[in-house]
Parts: sequence; C-alpha cells; structure tokens
Amino acid sequence: MTELTELIRAKSSPTKHGVEDSTGFVSFFPDFIWTVRDFTLELKLNGHPITEDQYLENALKLIPGLNPKAKSSNILRECIRHFFPKRKCFVFDRPTKETELLAHIDDILESQLDPKFRKQSENFCNYIFTHARTKTLREGVQVTGNLLGTLVVTYVETINSGAVPCLENAVTTLAQIENSAAMQKAAEHYSQQMAQRVSFPTDTLQELLDQHAACERETIAVFMENSFKDDQRVFQKKLLEIIKNMKESFLQKNEQASVKYCQYTLDQLSIALMDAISEGNFSVPGGHNNYRRAKERIEQRYWDVPRKGVKAKEVFQDFLQSQMPIKKSILQADRTLTQGQKAIEEERARKEAAEMEKEWLRQKPWEQQQQMEAQNRSLQENMVQLREKLEWERDEALREQTRILEHKMKSQEEFLNNGFKKKADGMKAEIDHLRSTIESMKKSETPLISQVLDTFANEATAILSIPAKLVGKGLKALSSLFK
Repeated sequence: MTELTELIRAKSSPTKHGVEDSTGFVSFFPDFIWTVRDFTLELKLNGHPITEDQYLENALKLIPGLNPKAKSSNILRECIRHFFPKRKCFVFDRPTKETELLAHIDDILESQLDPKFRKQSENFCNYIFTHARTKTLREGVQVTGNLLGTLVVTYVETINSGAVPCLENAVTTLAQIENSAAMQKAAEHYSQQMAQRVSFPTDTLQELLDQHAACERETIAVFMENSFKDDQRVFQKKLLEIIKNMKESFLQKNEQASVKYCQYTLDQLSIALMDAISEGNFSVPGGHNNYRRAKERIEQRYWDVPRKGVKAKEVFQDFLQSQMPIKKSILQADRTLTQGQKAIEEERARKEAAEMEKEWLRQKPWEQQQQMEAQNRSLQENMVQLREKLEWERDEALREQTRILEHKMKSQEEFLNNGFKKKADGMKAEIDHLRSTIESMKKSETPLISQVLDTFANEATAILSIPAKLVGKGLKALSSLFK
C-alpha cells in the first residue's frame, strides 16, 4: 500500500502542481473495510467502551516522534488515512470455542458455530450488501463484471510490458469497448420496439413518426445509461445515423405494406368489374353508364376500407389510370350517347384524373414537411438528453471533488489536533489546488456545456440533413428550456 503511487497512476501525465496522485486515487479507491479475525481483546480505550470503528481509528493514529521506528510505523497508517476517506471495522470472535471443530471448520454446520460469531458475520454481510459502494472508476463510472474483466486484462498486459498501469488510459480503452456495446444495445432496442409497436401499414405517416419518436427517446436513454466518456460524441453520432437509416427502412416497409394492401383490396373489389369487362357486358347500348356506376361503387367501397396506409391515393390513382383505355373503349362503343355527350364524358374523366393527381401531388410536400419536423424532433431529443448527461457528469465531478476536499481538510485538522503541524502544513498545496479546481469547474460549467451542445448540434444536423432554417427554429425553442 505504501508503494501504490509507484505501481499505478491515476492520470497519463502529472499535473503542474505535482499533487495529482495525492488526490486522484481518492476519487476511485473503494471504501476501506478492516476485518479482524480471532479477536480476543476488549473493545475498551482508557477503561471506556469503544466501537469497532473507534478501535480502527485509534489504531491508525500517528505515533509522535522522529525516530526511525515511529516513522516506519506511521507510513502505513498515513497511507490508509490518506487514500481511504471512509473506513469501517469489524471484529470477529473465534468461529467456535471447541478446538476439535476448528480443525474441520469448512465441514461443520452453521448451527455449530458460536452464536456471537454468527451475529458478527450477519452484521458484516448486512453492511456489505447495504452500504458498501459499487466499484467505480473516475467520474463516477460504475464497474460491471464485463468492465472489471476488461480492466484486469488491460492492467495485466500493461504490467507485462514493463509499464506502469494508468487508470486514465484504461478508462479510455474501456470507454471505446463499452460505448460500442451501448450503441449496439440501443440500436437493438429501437429495432425491437418499433417491430413490436408498429402495425404495418400505419394509417398515416404521422402515426409512424410518432412511434419512431417514442422509440427513439427510449433508445437514446438506453445509450446514455450504458455509455460513458464519449467525449467527442463519436458513438452518439453513430447511433444517430443508425437510427436515421433504420427509420428510413421502416418508412419504406410501411409504404410497401400500404401498396400491397391497397392493391390487394382493389383487386378483390374489382373482380366483378373485370369479369363483366371480359364478358363484354359493358359493350352494349347504355354500357358506359353501367360501367361508370360499377366503378363508383368500387371507389366508395375502397375508401370505406380502414387503414390502407400512406399509399392509398397513389395506388387508387394508378388503378384509375389503368382503367382509362377501357373506359374510353366502352364510351366509344356506347351507341346511346351522341358525339357531344361522349366528348363531355371524356372531358369529365380527364378532369377527375387531373384532380386526383393534383391531390396526390399536394400530399408530397406535406409528407416532406412531416419528415423534416421529425428529424428536428430527433435532434432536439438528442440535445435534451445529452445536456442532462453533461449536467449529471458535471454535478458528479463536483460532488467527488468536494468529497475529496472535505476529506483532506478533515485530515489536516486531525494532524493539527494531534501535534503534527508540519504534516498539516504540507497538505496546504493539495487543499488549495482542490479549491481552485472546484471554483474553476463552477465558473466554466455553463459555457462548456453550451459549447459541447453547439458542436453536437452542427454535426448532428449534417447527419440528419435538416434544413438550417428549421434547425434554427428548433434550437431556439430548445435553448429556451434551459434559461
């Protein structure tokens, strides 16, 4: 323990103040829990009862004096006090008072253990499960089993190469691996949720875009929860592009489903019409009027069918176009109509077809507008969740630095109270540096977050291909949320 700072580094390069190692390790070291087995002493100090924690703190008090023995004894005490702000102690009696059972301790029943030992073990386990901190890296990153495995491999490879393991470098390596996994997990969540929630074809484009927005919101949250140290937003931008491409795929699938369903519906509705045409039932006097009424019935029944999807008008337009030659042939064969009446019917048919095409063409700009607004909502959702994550990281870093500062100030006070003024004075540089760091973080927090958001907005806009005018409106609305 006394050589920790020589065996591992917190940062890849020391700070100009030369105090990085003295504070850096505190931010990610675990709590210190000291277990004392076969404890036979009384928990008393100067004749007064003390707790297990007080027993530990008393054992860690520095020994006055400058002789080599005192200095040597103080080194380990000072390291424990220095690196571990939170300390806990548990003492255990012998598991059993029966010597013959101790020789086979692994094989005896729990009921054969001393009741006092069992109670002490229960207290210890309860504390670990309830109060022990999850292993973390710098900036509050919690270590999972996979992370721990990768971290061990990274350390071992570094040590085998003859170098000193560096936590900062290890975290950078871990971030690349974990952020890639977080991106994949988020993308899979989007794909699965869209497949479960969307019934193709959707009645309208907006219905699909609303489902996309809900799934994307969850997807970004999944990524934010499982990613860390994505400082350049590399993986968030990749995820943005993946979701954009997957959304386009779902839009195409929706259109294809709509075309297929509408075509099937028209085929079923027009069976009788096509049979009558094949049999020449309309190639008789008055046949054009009969044909027109039959086609109108098909049109009415077609529009009564629900959830035909986004291609309903386009497919029906194609159907009308396919009927134009047939209609013209029937019209010309109908001897009950004069040439003037035939001309009027042809003109009416042309107007109907033109109006239908006009309505279909009017739909396209509206759909494009919906798409652009959806892209803008996607950008805003990414920005909102990124800001929340940045603010959480900032607050977490401030809390961590404040915790370290409080620990250092407490240690300095203890040194002074116990007559170690020189050591207390030696901590001044660390404490001043920590105070300066905290003040600097508070002053730069808002401009820094805004700068990150602006950069991300510009890069994300290029990925989403959103018109600048629409982005400007969206960002103006977004910025108002944080004033």
